[in-house]
Amino acid sequence: MSSMHKVTPAAQQEDNGHKQRQSLQQSVTEAMQRYFSDLDGQATRDLYGIVMAEVEPPLLKAVMAYTRQNQSRAAETLGLNRGTLRKKLKQYDLL
Repeated sequence: MSSMHKVTPAAQQEDNGHKQRQSLQQSVTEAMQRYFSDLDGQATRDLYGIVMAEVEPPLLKAVMAYTRQNQSRAAETLGLNRGTLRKKLKQYDLL
């Protein structure tokens, strides 16, 4: 059995009166579809950088809260080197 844990979906949708969890992948897919729709045919650049700047800070905040600000545990949880985690925390003024 793999040591990887399934990501708990955060978003929910109503389905016949029952709340149904939406996967993180589906949430991102829908957000990107909205983004491209909003562009209305206009060009965009550095999309990867734009997305990472939007996604990384809340991810880092959530993991740091989950690990009670323990950087070693947070780095392990994220699969990052502790030095890389510290660099990212500084990058987003989270340290």
